Amino acid sequence: MSGGYAELLMYVAPQPVRDANEQWLTRILDRLQVTRYDAGGLELLALFRSPELVLTQTCGYPLLTQLQGQVQVVGRPRYEWPDSSGGTHCSVIVSRESDSRLELADFKGSRGVINDRHSNSGMNLLRHRLTPLQQDGRFFASVATSGAHQQSLRWVREGWADLASIDSVTFAYLARYAPAEVAGLRIVARTAQSPNLPYITALSAGTAGAERIREAMNLALQELPHVSATLGLQEVLPASEADYQLVIGYQREASAAGYDVLR
Repeated sequence: MSGGYAELLMYVAPQPVRDANEQWLTRILDRLQVTRYDAGGLELLALFRSPELVLTQTCGYPLLTQLQGQVQVVGRPRYEWPDSSGGTHCSVIVSRESDSRLELADFKGSRGVINDRHSNSGMNLLRHRLTPLQQDGRFFASVATSGAHQQSLRWVREGWADLASIDSVTFAYLARYAPAEVAGLRIVARTAQSPNLPYITALSAGTAGAERIREAMNLALQELPHVSATLGLQEVLPASEADYQLVIGYQREASAAGYDVLR
């Protein structure tokens, strides 16, 4: 390898997390002897699909709905946080502490907010969790899109929405490093478990290339124990597209029940 794109964009806040990811990525690229290209002008899907992609992280749902067969999976992280362990995570469904509704079913007819329609943690896992509770294809009175989990939390905190589904790793990072962002919120329910967000490289790297990158990632973690501790990241596990079929299974369960669209 000589040069290419490398970005870790799924967990970029709070600042200690962003800094730790940057330190880790720099060490990985040093080990691979790769020069990092500026990806500032690339949209996210263009970055994912670039033949010059060395390493990035994507979401498990678009991996199969938008990227299947177009990228090489490198591995998946083994975080050790509340609600994320052993290579899997879930979403926590949160409301305001002051809301008198206590059970998830009590929120039927409320205002939902999601980070993105293509998000596994923000949308797909939530849709799956709500499938037994929906009626005629509807659970919420309205569903808004905030653009980011942090924004979804702010919408609930400030009363613009009543319920949000948040990636449990994101929630753990905020609770540890920016507790004000989850203050006044409570966890109403948890979704089913899902494989952690996959790391990917260009399809041309193949299995051998992915193994080399994963080895560099794990060696870099061992060399940077403060990074491992900050991220709660113990190792990068082998993974493939097949591991994420579970995510599509959740989509199919919702569809079979007449709940194709989260609403």
